[in-house]
Amino acid sequence: MLRPIASERPDAVALSDEAVVERVVAGDVALFEILMRRYNQRLYRIVRAILGDDDEAEDVAQDAYVRAFRELGRFRGEARFSTWLTRIAVHEATARLRRQRRFTPIDGGIADRSPATEPGPERDAGNRELALVLREAVDALPPSLGPVFVLREVEGLSSEDTAEALGISNANVRARLHRAKALLRSHLDARIGREARRLYLFDGARCDRLVEAVFAAL
Repeated sequence: MLRPIASERPDAVALSDEAVVERVVAGDVALFEILMRRYNQRLYRIVRAILGDDDEAEDVAQDAYVRAFRELGRFRGEARFSTWLTRIAVHEATARLRRQRRFTPIDGGIADRSPATEPGPERDAGNRELALVLREAVDALPPSLGPVFVLREVEGLSSEDTAEALGISNANVRARLHRAKALLRSHLDARIGREARRLYLFDGARCDRLVEAVFAAL
């Protein structure tokens, strides 16, 4: 098991990705942790955007790191390490999705994909409710659109970097991002409409109280 090194080797933490790769390939295997901690969040997000499931995303991200470590000696710096690593994660997630489709039919429509996890007790908290709504909307995006949205709008990558990471053209990135935003707006509009109706429910004790008050006044 790798030991935490962030506090023990600040000189190494400051190294570029490529410099860390060189040291890992040279035998300083523990430094691979630096790369993992730098990109854990990105890999988890991009894989989850494809698979729509927390546990699956974590499992595939782990597989992607294992594969990246085994192939680290082949990294030649022709692309940024982050792009190279993202490509591996996308490949692993896409392969997992193809295997799943052999057993479970998956429709491409946004309304047909339900969130992977049920909301917990924190749903009652306003700020977490908003986060949940947004997460559900992104989860509902088709696998071809979710990764583009996550890399462009969540991770803040440029169109060029997103295209390189996903192996598609810049024009395709722009088209998919436009489509993703349109679907998100549709999903959020529908959800917000349902939530707005819930805000003004007048039933239960309040309804009984009003009826009693009116009869009392009569």
